[in-house]
Amino acid sequence: MAAYYPPVGFFFRVNVLGIPSHQHDVRFTEVSGLSRELGTEEVAEGGENRFAYKFPTRTKYPELVLKRGMLVNSAVVEWVRCCIENYQISPKNLDVMLLNDVHQPLITWHVIGAYPTKWSISDLNATSNAVVTETLQLCYQYFTVDRL
Repeated sequence: MAAYYPPVGFFFRVNVLGIPSHQHDVRFTEVSGLSRELGTEEVAEGGENRFAYKFPTRTKYPELVLKRGMLVNSAVVEWVRCCIENYQISPKNLDVMLLNDVHQPLITWHVIGAYPTKWSISDLNATSNAVVTETLQLCYQYFTVDRL
């Protein structure tokens, strides 16, 4: 019987669909916000103060946060700039792919209708020896998952 090893979380790629990008635009160091939560509404039982029922409402998705070393002349950052500075909101779909050891996708999360809400860089500090990190924060509608 072959041993099972869970996939590693450090080998992944992010593609912003519809944006022509070079090989460095897909390299992020961190992705967070791929989660979903079922919202609930609490309703007190009439006449009985000891009980309350929780009913499901809708699925909620947090904002997607992407981090990487700052990339100059990035097509993704240009899309973010146009959305935030010029109010030309153009939602894009993203694919977040967890890769195996031969660079093939194990799991792909298809993020639908994403648009940027925040762009920031890490602090500039003359006493530190750190890489400048840019953070992209994206709002999105939902995501689907392909398991291969």
